[in-house]
Amino acid sequence: MNKQDKKKAKKKLTPSDMVRMPIVNSDAAGIDISATIHAVAVPIDRDEESVRLFGGFTEDLKAIAEWLRQCSITSVAMESTGVYWKPLYMILIENGFEVLLVNAKHVKNVTGRKTDEEDARWIQKLHSCGLLKSSFIPDNATEQLRTLVRHRKRLLEDSSKYVQRMQKALELMNIKIHCVISDLMGKTGTAIIEAILAGERMPKNFLIHVDGRIKADSEKITQSLTGNWREEQLFLLEENYSLYQYIQQRIISCESKIEKYFKSVITNSEGIHQKQISTERQTRKSRQKKKNDPLFDVRGYLYRIHGVDVTEIFGISETSALEILAETGTDLSKWEDEKKFVSWLNLCPNNKISGGKLISSMVMSKKSGYVAQSFRAAANGLQRSDHWLGDYFRRMKTKGGNKYAIIATARKLAIIYYKMVRYKQEFNPIDAETYRQKYKAVKIAWLEKQLSRLKVA
Repeated sequence: MNKQDKKKAKKKLTPSDMVRMPIVNSDAAGIDISATIHAVAVPIDRDEESVRLFGGFTEDLKAIAEWLRQCSITSVAMESTGVYWKPLYMILIENGFEVLLVNAKHVKNVTGRKTDEEDARWIQKLHSCGLLKSSFIPDNATEQLRTLVRHRKRLLEDSSKYVQRMQKALELMNIKIHCVISDLMGKTGTAIIEAILAGERMPKNFLIHVDGRIKADSEKITQSLTGNWREEQLFLLEENYSLYQYIQQRIISCESKIEKYFKSVITNSEGIHQKQISTERQTRKSRQKKKNDPLFDVRGYLYRIHGVDVTEIFGISETSALEILAETGTDLSKWEDEKKFVSWLNLCPNNKISGGKLISSMVMSKKSGYVAQSFRAAANGLQRSDHWLGDYFRRMKTKGGNKYAIIATARKLAIIYYKMVRYKQEFNPIDAETYRQKYKAVKIAWLEKQLSRLKVA
């Protein structure tokens, strides 16, 4: 066949010849969210205007729900833009719509002119074809706990800033007591600061406030409290100390609200594990509360909610377990298995395969969520631990460095947590010596295999 015949054989494609995506959700709508304007798109046969712009006030949000109902819409997809989606999400849920909160990366528009209307239309098209998946949305009870726990965490961060400012004021007066004692806001540090604010300036007079557990000797403490008492820095020290005390009071108030929440959940919910944690288990895992741990019995409440003691997991403290519960809730069946769970936490490689070859296995570079941060912090605390997870951390650190070890160990902790909470399995740690012997056997087998290859070569 010559070129002319080939040209005649070519048929000009018409729209009917193009490949079309099947419609999965015929009653689907898409919404582009912003602070002041919400663009809402519905199928083109539902209204004369298939895309409308609404404001961000409560009346506008109710108008969106009413218009979607008039257009016979049953399912809505929207981007997770800041916190602007939450009021509209709640109103749509209350009106009986199925709402998908979609990651903004999954709804990127094709190249071309970008407007709010076009973005809404694109989201509606993707949702109609069933190409969108909803992000994890906590239930109302979990959302309440999440708000309180996050607020407590921010208060702790704020209190640490005021401590740093106090240290700066002391440093500018060349008062180096914060370099001698480990915790400026401990018993000794607090007593010394209050004495300074009360007008004490003689270094030797501060020794009566030093606790017996302080390792530094009297001479060194006296030297650290000899400096230049500047009036403006003393004022800043007093101001920041007052603000620190106020934040500590707010933390206590927040913790009482969290405890009240736990009491209401345990009282009103069916299926909660009502048995108290046993005395034997308390003794086995007893430990002194740390400085930033909540004052109430977090461990006891968590045990009654989960039915298992998740604080028995190496590295998981009461605070970590509380933060994880606030972010994930009690129903981990929303993730099909532990692999989906660690993938959601971004604690596993993001494998990219092309041409049958693995071209990349890097962890996705994105900001870690609150849950992943808790697991990573717990993993980082296991570096010098004398158990199998500590050995695993050190082995991974030798293999790929500290960051690699933290992610790998955090993944282990997340899998253990998932299985304990979902399947009510007790924590059953591997014996450290057994783990070491098993690893040695594997390493010996690998070395023998390499040796046999060298002999053949």
